[in-house]
This record gives sequence, structure tokens and C-alpha cells, in this order.
Amino acid sequence: MSGNLPEQHQSPGADSSRAWDERYAARELVWGAEPNRWVVRETTDLQPGRALDLAAGEGRNALWLASRGWQVTAVDFSGAALDRGRRLAAAQPTEAADRLTWVRADVRTYQPAAGAFDLVVVAYLHLPATQRRTALRHAAQALAPGGVLLVVGHDTTNLTDGAGGPQDPRILFTPDDVLADLAGIGLEPVRAERVRRPVAQGSDGRSAHAVDALVRLRRTTCIPAA
Repeated sequence: MSGNLPEQHQSPGADSSRAWDERYAARELVWGAEPNRWVVRETTDLQPGRALDLAAGEGRNALWLASRGWQVTAVDFSGAALDRGRRLAAAQPTEAADRLTWVRADVRTYQPAAGAFDLVVVAYLHLPATQRRTALRHAAQALAPGGVLLVVGHDTTNLTDGAGGPQDPRILFTPDDVLADLAGIGLEPVRAERVRRPVAQGSDGRSAHAVDALVRLRRTTCIPAA
């Protein structure tokens, strides 16, 4: 898996789906072909089931999960990204491609079916705090009992201690922010930490690190009413 590629950071706005369509159309594999290192680390030990990948982009994490036996629903608001994901899936073995469902939707308002997924991945989705909280709580409600929610993104401290990523502090977050967003809805924290990810910075490829916030939670068997 690659550790030196820039990570996706979707920041939906009034015209941002069009802007992201243009960005995806302008080049191949904006975020690379390999899955995110933290998604790999945190899901390899899980038994494949039903997975939801929110803000999936071109589907690199969704494709990897499908290759490992997961039935994956990949959601993004960019039609161009989803089209590319479908093309990439068509190049995969048929059994993996058949495990993928592509949904065009805005994660700020998208509400997946309650209790329908064993794994929900929210990777590098960066929104203002109120919108982030809404999106994460919708994601949490999609978990079946025992299911895992994985949230990863650029940490607030990346502005001063890391490299790359969004430079707007209003859309960055910490592990504590995520835990606060999801308090009181039947999730048990498994891991909440800052992690350092190697990146290449500058034309000379000088080594640097980004600081990511990583939170893994598990749905308890008692699911509170929405």
C-alpha cells in the first residue's frame, strides 16, 4: 500500500459536486489506486460482511474491501468519481465487481438504512463541525449490532505539526471531536488516536509526515432509537 500519496479531503459546498467532477475528469486516479493505509490496518481483522464507504471518491477503499469479500455500497456526490469507480471495478474479477453498489448522494443529507451495515468507513471527509456531526451520526445509525465505524481524516494539528491536507482549521478535527460528535448513541470507542502518515512534499520528494485523526468505534448490541 502506498504511503506517500495525498489523501482525499472532500469539502462539499454549494457548487462543489461540479468542482469535484471537474477535478476527477482532469486526471486519472486523483488519490491513487491503493487503499488508505489506515483502512487496511483497521479492517484486515474483520470478518467480511456489508460495508458502507461514505465520500468514496473513485472507490479505492471500496474496491479493496470488495476484493476481500465485502459487499460494499460506495457513496459520493461526484458522478465523475463514481463513473471512474465503476470502470475500475469492471477491470476486477467479476465476483469482486458484483459486490459493489455505487450511489450518488451528498453525505451531508444521505441517510443509509438503519442497522444495515457491519462496517462504515468515513475517510477524509472534511466538513464544518455541524455538518460533520450530522454526517457521522447518520453513519453511526447505519451500523448493525457489533458493527464498526472507522473515521479517519486530517487532524487539526496537521496545520502546525504535519504536511499537506486542507489548510482551513474549520473543517479539520481531532479524535476527541469525533468522540463528542458520536456521544450517547450506543457506540463503544475501540481506538481514538493521532497517527502519522508519511507523505512526499515538494518537487524534490523530501520526506515528511501528515498527522491524521483516527477513531474506530463499535456498535453495542443495544441500539438506541433514532
